[in-house]
Amino acid sequence: MAAQIEMYSANWCSDCRRSKSLLDTLGVEYDLFDVEESKENADKSQAISGRTNIPVIKFEDGAHLVEPTDAVLHAELKLRGLIA
Repeated sequence: MAAQIEMYSANWCSDCRRSKSLLDTLGVEYDLFDVEESKENADKSQAISGRTNIPVIKFEDGAHLVEPTDAVLHAELKLRGLIA
């Protein structure tokens, strides 16, 4: 089964590391796309959000978050039933 979340990030980004850490801690599966690794990933991230800010966290239904706080990301995961 494919992950229900796509995360667009970069290793140097502290917000990306924070969101990744929260997802990992909560045991939420996600597909990680490094925007520094390929122009295609960077372009897709920008197409989703309309901005160059990261992380971009995209859900299965197309909804997305950009630079979410841990509280916002946690609430969204709970709302979507991805965590208890």
